[in-house]
Amino acid sequence: MTKPSVLVARAVFDDVVDRLREHFDVETNPGDQVFPKAELIERLKGKQGALTTGSERIDGEVLAANPQLRVVSNIAVGYNNFDVPALDARGVLGTNTPDVLTETTADFGFALMMATARRMAESEHFLRRGEWNRWSLTMFAGSDVHGATLGILGMGRIGQAIARRGALGFGMKVLYHNRSRLAPEVEASLNARYVDKATLLRESDHLVLVLPYSASSHHAIGAAELAQMRPTATLTNIARGGIVDDAALAEALKAGRLAAAGLDVFEGEPQVHPSLLEVPNVVLTPHIASATLATRRAMANLAADNLIAGLGFGPDAGRPPTPINPNVLPLRSA
Repeated sequence: MTKPSVLVARAVFDDVVDRLREHFDVETNPGDQVFPKAELIERLKGKQGALTTGSERIDGEVLAANPQLRVVSNIAVGYNNFDVPALDARGVLGTNTPDVLTETTADFGFALMMATARRMAESEHFLRRGEWNRWSLTMFAGSDVHGATLGILGMGRIGQAIARRGALGFGMKVLYHNRSRLAPEVEASLNARYVDKATLLRESDHLVLVLPYSASSHHAIGAAELAQMRPTATLTNIARGGIVDDAALAEALKAGRLAAAGLDVFEGEPQVHPSLLEVPNVVLTPHIASATLATRRAMANLAADNLIAGLGFGPDAGRPPTPINPNVLPLRSA
């Protein structure tokens, strides 16, 4: 019996590829290059499934050129690289990897917020340049995290995990804004108060962005929103590039209208807006919030589970663990 063919679009762990080879004819990408769209279309020819990352845009054009494609499995919790209506229209299943990265990403988000508040990157660069020759009372004096007001825009799994760290570990007052309000008992457990977006911007000492990217959240933080924040406040983005207007943020940082920012994601990444590289009061990291070996392995294995089950193999055949458009599954109503 001929095995179905799948594409592993980026380099992943060898043992995960071995799992896929038990069921599929697998084409890999050991060089880990990001395929241009035309090459991605060509490499998907004859493939029933694909293991993807946020680098691969699966849209109507890609799907039209590959009508045999049945499952695209993202190694990420976000899936703004998928055109979900186009997947639905062609009956192609999309999956993602939620839950397994929640705590690790929350760890990193909180660490990035703390590094931003305490001016760690700025002071390290100062030290490395050999400019530290004496101590002074106000040298790189930042802002406190303990007891401060933590604002969270987007209160899903990761947002709630960050709130727990702030409220329980640092005695922070937690404000949040979300599309839907949490249950009262969840709010109470997080010491969190639901507010409108304007109040969140106005009252947060440290604002952390953890909302998914969509057309409606594009530039959710732009010049107008930054103007509503305290000049002593910090902004941390571990969500997705495009949620923040990076040019407007760089200008606010340069003008002193915002104390500092910590960014793990960027518009047009891996490119970074040049103005962000010119301001000292920003901590920049290359989209690594989930980057521990244990978590990245868990993500890759969950993506493999989704691909295997989605294409009808394994003990969960036809029932992938984390579909994003389960309406295309024939077993959905079973």
